[in-house]
Amino acid sequence: MANDRPTRLLIHVAALLTRLQSNMPAKRRPAVPAVKPALARANGNRPAAVRMKRLFDLLKQDKFPNCRTLAKSLEVADKTILRDIACMRDQLGMPIAYDAQEHGYHFTEDVHDFPTVQVTQGELLALMVAQKAIEQYRGTPYHNQLETAFAKLLAPLDGMSGYAPSPGAVSFKVAAPAVHELDVFDRLGHAIGDQLEVAFHYRKPGEAKHAKRQVQPLHLTHREGRWYLVGHDLERESMRTYALGRIADVKLSTSWFQRPENFSVDRYFASALVVMNGKGNHRVRIRFTPLAADHVRDRFWHESQQLVALPDGSLELRLQLADLLEVERLVLQWGGHAEALEPAELRRRLAGAGKAVAKAHA
Repeated sequence: MANDRPTRLLIHVAALLTRLQSNMPAKRRPAVPAVKPALARANGNRPAAVRMKRLFDLLKQDKFPNCRTLAKSLEVADKTILRDIACMRDQLGMPIAYDAQEHGYHFTEDVHDFPTVQVTQGELLALMVAQKAIEQYRGTPYHNQLETAFAKLLAPLDGMSGYAPSPGAVSFKVAAPAVHELDVFDRLGHAIGDQLEVAFHYRKPGEAKHAKRQVQPLHLTHREGRWYLVGHDLERESMRTYALGRIADVKLSTSWFQRPENFSVDRYFASALVVMNGKGNHRVRIRFTPLAADHVRDRFWHESQQLVALPDGSLELRLQLADLLEVERLVLQWGGHAEALEPAELRRRLAGAGKAVAKAHA
């Protein structure tokens, strides 16, 4: 789904940055590493990769420096130098050896550059977008974890040549993000992972009172600035979607359930514009004026969408949806710049909404 792209981008970025742990060709790496990779480890505030780059420079400049002199120059312990040299030799394939006669380390052959990952401009942009995209998780337990994890992933690039993105080049903002109780999010996340039934109180839109729900939770999804729970409602014996902002008093049960093997969140929301996936099957056509057309044209709305450019510069958006409420809101937000052509039910609903708006603003 389009709304899950930032999440997948973060995963892609993590895979990209793990290349930093081993950048040499596979044939030059030992099958069983002699030491654990130290590239993601840090000493104090200095990332290990930056420290090893400095160690590389010292080995090239100095003649047979020993462990103690190198440790003094880098202000680290002797054991840290030994680990770094072992990592540079065994993980990065660098020709470093200890000379017993000279009592120091040296390169056994010419080495010109410290091996780093070649990052393209496009990849740099993806990194910055992904870093900003974690803002959609603000208000959840994952936000701080993602910030910390992303900082660790980027640490190996810090200070290396070729990586100098401007921190102000990209920004990311979720319009009017929903506010969630961290405890609710955390408990539901644990219940999904452990496959435990949950009980909670849920308030439907427009209602003042909460009603009790007994649910087998399957998935948490972020759509249009709001988090939702997808689960099987035991009392209603059907799949339901719940907005986290209207969930309260979550209690984990000791009852374990078997997760359906054929469950797919993409398939579950296949007929929804956002999350409303009713039982209808509506062919929707909306005509947008030239002013609105460019804003509509450059966005992904739904897998079923068809965009038809009209001679006068206007644009027709065609969709196949199970529910009309969300597309009704879409048309209303454009005011007189959008007209629903079909179905007739959507036109009637919009006409009624227009009268209500006019009355409220008379």
